[in-house]
Amino acid sequence: MSNNRRTSTSYTIGTTTNRVGTSTGTANGLGTSSQIASTSNPFYTTGGYGTATSRPRTGRRSTGRPSTTRPSTARPRTGISTLGGAENQEIICAISESRGISPTVGLAFVNLDTGEAVLSQISDSQTYVRTVHKLIVYSPTNILIVSTAASPKSKLFSIIEDSLDDIGSNITLLDRRYWAETTGLEYVQQLAFLEDVESIKTAVSGNYYAVCCFAAVLKYVELGMSKTFPFRSLRIKYEPSEGSMMIDLSTIRSLELVQNLQNAKSKDCLFGLLNETMTPMGGRLLRSNILQPLTNPDTLNTRYDALEELSTKEEMFFAVRQALKPFLDVDKTLTQLILVPVQPGLKDTEQAINNVIMLKQFVNLIKPVFEALTGARCSMLQEIRNLCAYENTEPIQELINCTINEDTTYATQPLDLRNQRTYAVKSGVNGLLDVARQTYKEAMTDAVQHITDLTEEHGFPLQTKFDNVRQFYMRLPANELEQRDLPAIFINVFRKKNMVECQTLDLMKRNQKIADSHTEVLLMSDKSVQDLIADVRVHMSILFKICEGIGMLDMLASFAHAVTSQDYVRPVIADTLAIRAGRHPIREKIQNTKYIPNDVYATQQTRFQIITGCNMSGKSTYIRSVALITVMAQIGSFVPAQYCSFPIMRQLFARVSMDDNIEANVSTFAAEMRETAFILRNIDRQSMAIIDELGRGTSTRDGLAIALAIAEALVESRALVWFATHFRDLATIMSERNGVVNLHLAVDSSEEDKLEMLYRISSGTVQEEHYGLKLAKVVPLPPGVIEHAEHVARTLEMKKNKQKEHSLAIVQARRRKLLLNLKEHLSQAKEGRMDDEVLQRWLKELQKEFVIRMSALDEEAENVALGVYEKKDQEDEEREEGDGEGEVKREVTVGTQAPPALGDVDRELEQQLQDQAFRDSDGIEHIDAADLGFNAGSRRSVNAGDDGIHVYHR
Repeated sequence: MSNNRRTSTSYTIGTTTNRVGTSTGTANGLGTSSQIASTSNPFYTTGGYGTATSRPRTGRRSTGRPSTTRPSTARPRTGISTLGGAENQEIICAISESRGISPTVGLAFVNLDTGEAVLSQISDSQTYVRTVHKLIVYSPTNILIVSTAASPKSKLFSIIEDSLDDIGSNITLLDRRYWAETTGLEYVQQLAFLEDVESIKTAVSGNYYAVCCFAAVLKYVELGMSKTFPFRSLRIKYEPSEGSMMIDLSTIRSLELVQNLQNAKSKDCLFGLLNETMTPMGGRLLRSNILQPLTNPDTLNTRYDALEELSTKEEMFFAVRQALKPFLDVDKTLTQLILVPVQPGLKDTEQAINNVIMLKQFVNLIKPVFEALTGARCSMLQEIRNLCAYENTEPIQELINCTINEDTTYATQPLDLRNQRTYAVKSGVNGLLDVARQTYKEAMTDAVQHITDLTEEHGFPLQTKFDNVRQFYMRLPANELEQRDLPAIFINVFRKKNMVECQTLDLMKRNQKIADSHTEVLLMSDKSVQDLIADVRVHMSILFKICEGIGMLDMLASFAHAVTSQDYVRPVIADTLAIRAGRHPIREKIQNTKYIPNDVYATQQTRFQIITGCNMSGKSTYIRSVALITVMAQIGSFVPAQYCSFPIMRQLFARVSMDDNIEANVSTFAAEMRETAFILRNIDRQSMAIIDELGRGTSTRDGLAIALAIAEALVESRALVWFATHFRDLATIMSERNGVVNLHLAVDSSEEDKLEMLYRISSGTVQEEHYGLKLAKVVPLPPGVIEHAEHVARTLEMKKNKQKEHSLAIVQARRRKLLLNLKEHLSQAKEGRMDDEVLQRWLKELQKEFVIRMSALDEEAENVALGVYEKKDQEDEEREEGDGEGEVKREVTVGTQAPPALGDVDRELEQQLQDQAFRDSDGIEHIDAADLGFNAGSRRSVNAGDDGIHVYHR
């Protein structure tokens, strides 16, 4: 993006310039003579930005400007434009903001391809993360910003400018006077469908900035693009910011939601996996839902009901898929019908007839959808069926039949489509039209006869072909010309592979006659077609609603296709995240071997899960699967698992990539710190985050320290976090914190120098020692290097182990964690549905396990108080002192420096742990086992060897 600064923004007469430099206004308010290109152009382009002029109001409706001075609306194909293959739609967006610490941002999007306007007002943070997310979702071609925000640049302007490559947009600066609330409300009153006017006005009431943006974007469409909307023709909706999950661009990319990381054209992404849609409307709706999943439980349950019915009723499913197959892009067709060109030309007339033919096909295709949904029981399918009822389309059908021939259909071949346009309007409507058609027919017959005569005269097997540019031309195999030359009568000859294409002068004359007669037919048909379009616009509201229903049905049928071809299950919305036998949907699809599923369980007492494990053991796949299953559940799809319950998540964060950003001159470590800082600023209790290998881009000591500090902050946020790491010390130190649980991906190392990945999640920290060395042997590294590495590893491990210590603060933290776990289990039992007998048995097992663990902690506390562990550590030091002397010398010789002792870390954290042990959490200040109804005196009578059961693994 150019950084050239605009030095003048107030012009009496609009200018257009392609100069890459600064433009300077003269004293009288006019641009320099070299800049003035059109006195009717209300916009000019400077320094990479289009800027509106400040010309005085004329008190009359603008007639637009000549098409020769229209600014480029070409969309740069970068960033999000290549992310997931977003359609090349023309979407104009306007943004404005309030001032203050917590800025309020208004946005308005107008999609010129689908005839839809979306208004939104967001209470954003200083990083404007929600605003950028909304821009990424809609990916506008042009972003309109108040011109005063560019000089000096506001914070929002700078952030959007930095994100242009990711969003794939251009910036246009618009004069302040176009951002008027009264104008925006007038547009709502005039353009919204009559039945929607009051509800929209209620929704936007008080949302000043969104309404101002709506006024600006429609002014730009009218003045800058020479397009207008007739009354009661625009789909307008207000989209609250709290209605969807926020997913930032980094997370969209790293989770491969809409595009594969290795191959941009591959379908191995979540969108590619679920996209079995039959219509363009369904594909657009699916992509939008993946980028902003729903957060309304009622809406999700309604979708689950519809999906369950479609996936279980085989006959209905196949009937729906068959009915959806012939649909064209109805959104674009309806939008073209309501857009009124300021200066209509022959192309507009031709396109209008095409649109009417496509509308006729659309109306005829609605009945099969209605019949396919016969017998539907869920509310969503019934609502879609009611929209497709005959009484809704009957008035439109009658209007079309009065003007258009009943046998007119949409054709894909150029010649067939031209013929359909020619004979679309019924005969008898206009006598001159019938004469023009007869001329067209005769010219067509002459052209075909001419080619037949040439075939007979010269003995060539000439094929008759047609395209929109050359119209009729001839083609013959190239081997026909091996023995003789092509006669001179044939012109415009060129070879295309093994065929030769050509024309004759007479054929070109006939082509011109055909084109002239076709143009005459179009002009004669135009009035009838325009009258029909004007009558149809009255019914445009129901047509758009039917179109939306078709798109929703298509997306649900696409989900049903995935459900019936994969082993997916209906998720349940609950307070606990519990997944049984969950699978990574993309990995399961692409790998040849059987996927090994895993369980997931997360509540507030297990909200921070540290995942350790060997390299290639499946840590990244495991944590990614949790995030992808959550996204699938919140768009209304079933999920790859045997059972799934989940809480509604408002934000999703992922920090998983390890790539340098060469273009931004950012190293691996700097990139991950920047992304992590973004997460820490925005994460809250209703968020989910997956963190993979944090701190690996710097030194071991600094990486551990930073990872530990970030882990503490994430635990305090009370979000659900999966933290994959190779730092085993991190797992050890954090294990005593409330809400933290240690898990690992299991391996089988029973055989010497061999690691077999089991890909199964297990409790606790990874037990396998020196797995990196075992994997290094497989590579293989030279034997001498491996032996030396093993010796150094043993030396460092010995020094570390002998410095471990037990602390009373750690015991206190464990006690508190145990009590909080008990509280959570009792709360779950209270809200559960177990019968009395099962509940009684479950409570007895829970009591037994609690008493065993509390007894063990009491015994450990007594030993700490008596100094038992200190004496044992001292004896171990004396015993190892002689054995370790030689190895320590060897350590110095090889230049290896031991890491900081774990005991030192524990001593530094002891005071923090003492504070944490009695810090108020979930309303519990000081709690004792007796307060929960257990008999403390009975602890010693329980068999200490009985491990009890772990309720959260049931």
